Amino acid sequence: MAVVRKNILSDQVSRDDFIRGVGRLKREASSFSTGQFGIPGPSVPVSTYDLFVVWHGLTMMTPIPPGGDPLRRNAAHRGPIFLPWHRVMLAVLEANLQRVLGNPGFALPYWDWAAGGDLGSPVNAQIWTYLGTTGTPVPNGPFHHGPADPGSFTVRIESDPSGMLIQTERGLKRDFGRPSPVGWPTLPTSAEVKDALDFAAAGRHPEDRYDAVPFNVTSEGFRNRVEGFRPPGQPHLHNQVHLWVGGDMTPATSPNDPVFFLNHCNEDRIWEGWMNRYGHVYAPDMSFPASIYEGERIDDPIVSPLGSGATPRTVMDISAAYTYDVLP
Repeated sequence: MAVVRKNILSDQVSRDDFIRGVGRLKREASSFSTGQFGIPGPSVPVSTYDLFVVWHGLTMMTPIPPGGDPLRRNAAHRGPIFLPWHRVMLAVLEANLQRVLGNPGFALPYWDWAAGGDLGSPVNAQIWTYLGTTGTPVPNGPFHHGPADPGSFTVRIESDPSGMLIQTERGLKRDFGRPSPVGWPTLPTSAEVKDALDFAAAGRHPEDRYDAVPFNVTSEGFRNRVEGFRPPGQPHLHNQVHLWVGGDMTPATSPNDPVFFLNHCNEDRIWEGWMNRYGHVYAPDMSFPASIYEGERIDDPIVSPLGSGATPRTVMDISAAYTYDVLP
């Protein structure tokens, strides 16, 4: 039976379960160690939660195509795979939260950040009373860090300036609304979300409404709008949210901040709303050469270290697994 993902501000049960489940995954040792991932330093167990941090960090350093430049296009970002890849990650996290909570009916909540953008992006918005505020480290809430408290929220894996994973031991960082170029002063608005949803690329083939050649940050399509590279001139939607939150939301290891998953759940909700309008379409298909597009074509595998993989084709229709209470 499909679970229903709801707004974190309007559903206290899913909010409390999310916070409790993240804490349990953070304290749960997985079967993996830092040495298995080539992370320098002593080889120590990696928590189940931190596997998502490692997965995201390593994927950002996996180029598309193989042998290319991951800063130009990688196996999770800056191309058409962006939305399917993160949908898979959310599903794997949701399944692990259901497991540690002992609740198969748990559904990930989403953060409708456009509501905050419409109000001027207040740093004291209601959501931060539940999740902790800004600071280095975050000074309060369920994800604060207490050096003498082994049960507090501790960042143990981060990426260095080159994107390589390293070990650390510190509190979570946030830096709300810091100005460009290191951050961004505002959240996206509902008008920006509407602009992305309305994009249908008149005159194009249906698949090209989703993404189009050259399948990168210059492409005209819905994916590039929701990821945040188009229209040019400033970051939008997904990119804008990461920059506004700042701190641990900006590097390759951005899942260190649990807000990462609430942001991407909302991105997934927007994608679902777009497909509700235009159908389950995706590009590129398998006719595109592997030498250029392997890793982001419709039947190329999305591999997870936490369970079975998927492909873009297999995750476009998710109605059997989950729905949203409200689509944009």
